[in-house]
Amino acid sequence: MSYFDAASGAPLHPVARQALLASLEEGWADPSRLYREGRRARMLLDAAREAAAESVGCRADELRFTPSGTAAVHAGIAGALGGRRRVGRHLIVSAVEHSSVLHSAELHEKEGGSVTRVTVDRGGRVDPSAYAAALRPDTALACLQSANHEVGTEQPVADVADICQAAGVPLLVDAAQSLAWGPVEGAWSLLTGSAHKWGGPAGVGLLVVRKGVRFAAQGPVDERGYGFENIPAVVAAAASLRAVRAEAAQEAVRLRELTERIRARVPELVADVEVVGDPERRLPGIVTFSCLYVDGETLLHELDREGFSVSSGSSCTSSTLTPSHVLKAMGVLSEGNVRVSLPAGTAAEDVDRFLAVLPGVVTGVREKLGAPVPGPAGVVREDELLVDALGKRCPVPVIELAKVIGAVPVGGLVRVLSDDEAARLDIPAWCEMREQEYVGEEPADQGTAYLVRRTS
Repeated sequence: MSYFDAASGAPLHPVARQALLASLEEGWADPSRLYREGRRARMLLDAAREAAAESVGCRADELRFTPSGTAAVHAGIAGALGGRRRVGRHLIVSAVEHSSVLHSAELHEKEGGSVTRVTVDRGGRVDPSAYAAALRPDTALACLQSANHEVGTEQPVADVADICQAAGVPLLVDAAQSLAWGPVEGAWSLLTGSAHKWGGPAGVGLLVVRKGVRFAAQGPVDERGYGFENIPAVVAAAASLRAVRAEAAQEAVRLRELTERIRARVPELVADVEVVGDPERRLPGIVTFSCLYVDGETLLHELDREGFSVSSGSSCTSSTLTPSHVLKAMGVLSEGNVRVSLPAGTAAEDVDRFLAVLPGVVTGVREKLGAPVPGPAGVVREDELLVDALGKRCPVPVIELAKVIGAVPVGGLVRVLSDDEAARLDIPAWCEMREQEYVGEEPADQGTAYLVRRTS
């Protein structure tokens, strides 16, 4: 079985396993107690904090451990907003942040605050000038991830941090995906991370608050902060972060070569594929692509049967039936989306086998869905056709559109009725890929009518 979903959770690093087992013998006592067992636990905790701080690039007294990366994000945003409440209640986030950041932003709005969501380009990258334009006198906090969790695009954190610093606004960086590869550059003010993303145990996050940043922890607070630390897990998290950093430079080169192979070969092997994310400024191990006329959930199941564990931002794999907010913000195809995120140590042979298996899997899924195949356009009948795809989920509306586009003359119009939210993203994306004109959308009795004009 080839595990290609390291962006969700990296396999436990051997150093983490060793540190975890060793500290179970020594780190079980209350570190606030003065007896021998407590002092021993305190020494382990302090050493772990020192090691983690060195890896992050901060002071040890600026770093605290949390029960998860999500908890770190929620606590960091709430504390920074609370500490700067007198300045104002305006929050800036990018449109492609992790859901933990966006959920905090939604809660802030419900409680009376205001939020500006900065857009991204088609590669998923923000423009620093957009953050500059979003700043206001009442801006309390800005947030920007160091790299995207779905498509791997790296963000210009240092540039945005300089802009925020000049305006006197703290910048919180969600560095969960990038900490394994190196410290985050720039004058950021707060930073969060999650151990299971770099090969540490699950259930350990970290929150860094720089000295001088106004911060007021929200909710019940006591002398223990986030409660009794899981010291063995914390020790393993810090040890594994140091270990992966020691291997990062060499492993990054190797994984970049493998992901470049996937980026180049998939469009050659599979028709109607869009590789998404910035082609240059991205994390070493992540590559994401979307396949037209493919049910994402079926595709993932079929790849799993072939021995590959991958993930997806496709709406077809979500219980909400809405496309990934990341892919939606980028304006790229969401149907048939596959994210391959290679863990350290991935063998080149596994990548080659994936490339060998993928074309047959995609072809099989398309055949089951009755997707169109290249061939003559057929007989032209009318200048306008109606495709009723109400009640049908992705990728069926796009498949039905593709089947009939050749049945109208050049300049003719196809009107697609759909009540699937994904159609709002996937039909325009299909038009761009197939060089047809997306005219726009109109309200319909049920759902929405999407208008496509044949141009070729």
